[in-house]
Amino acid sequence: MTLLISHQDMGEHEQDDSEVLVSVQGVSKRFCRNLKKSLWYGLKDISSEIIGRNFEHELRPDEFWAVNDVSFELRRGECLGLIGRNGAGKTTLLRMLNGLIKPDKGRIEMRGRVGALIALGAGFNSILTGRENIYVNASVLGLSKKEIDEKIEEIIDFAEIDDFIDSPVQTYSSGMQVRLGFAVATALNPDILILDEVLAVGDASFRSKCFKRLGSILTKCAVIFVSHDAYQVRRICDRAIWLKSGKPEYQGDVETTMEKYVEETFNQNDGNSSFINKADCISELVYQTEIRSRTEGDDEFFDIEVNLRFCSSENIVLGLSMANIATSDEVVVGQAVLKNSIPPTILKGYNSFAFCLQNTQLARGKYSLLLSIYDTTGKELVFNLRHICDIQV
Repeated sequence: MTLLISHQDMGEHEQDDSEVLVSVQGVSKRFCRNLKKSLWYGLKDISSEIIGRNFEHELRPDEFWAVNDVSFELRRGECLGLIGRNGAGKTTLLRMLNGLIKPDKGRIEMRGRVGALIALGAGFNSILTGRENIYVNASVLGLSKKEIDEKIEEIIDFAEIDDFIDSPVQTYSSGMQVRLGFAVATALNPDILILDEVLAVGDASFRSKCFKRLGSILTKCAVIFVSHDAYQVRRICDRAIWLKSGKPEYQGDVETTMEKYVEETFNQNDGNSSFINKADCISELVYQTEIRSRTEGDDEFFDIEVNLRFCSSENIVLGLSMANIATSDEVVVGQAVLKNSIPPTILKGYNSFAFCLQNTQLARGKYSLLLSIYDTTGKELVFNLRHICDIQV
């Protein structure tokens, strides 16, 4: 047996907080690098399936395992993060979970209503309006027109695209498509929610809304979340699977899994002399951020300490700014002072950076810390590390 995907609709009386909603057992998927051979292999596989022959489990010439022997279970109220380098097999696994492609080996069981946002614009008909796409997507998930009518205003309000809801989706920006897709996927009370890098697009205020929505529905569903942003993974996931060349290299609690993934990233990059190339993994290197408030006379200050880990000694300049989550306006705090070292020289391993911010610079509200990394001239931006933590003023 190569595949069993069961999508069962459950009423409120059937829901059990401890029930397994996602069961993945030894799932594998292979692809072929050669187009002609891929078509030929596809025909052979279809023929074998029709006549009932045993499926070929060994790789054929030019084939490779995109996903290889992945197993896990996910219960209601749990959030699983999938991490790994580009091409590790994360999106392929999500597509199998959503039923878009069929695994070559293994068994998948999905219990309940599945909401998914795997690729930008996926599931939308570009020539239909946003409103029409809401009805189409909700109907596919089994909702009646009456149920959709009751939820459509909530979806439109969350997506914040009122003026464009009756325009064709092909006229939407990438951010507007993500707004609408996320609003639809999360507003329809899914039992299982699948998200692939969707929070990487959109402004700070919308990302904040997304996290609040995820927090409100997480107790009611199981979430599978893919992101290269370590802060996002740590913020919402309690478990993680690190995929390496399609295979699960490690799976466990999110902190341990992230630590092991980051450690290997450093080891692989040690021989690379270009810091700009190494900046690919800076988003994985947030170790700890501490914010302390103190008062001197009539003035209030924030002392901000950011700990980052680098894979080699470098000379760079760090700048810190804060974005108002409600308005997206940014306030530049200043350049970092490396603790016990002026000017800052980055050493291999953990480095602690100190910032001091006077409260009077900020209006009342909620802010997100943004860290910018520049070359030694302070003019060329190497990398932006966004949303390392939030601060309330």
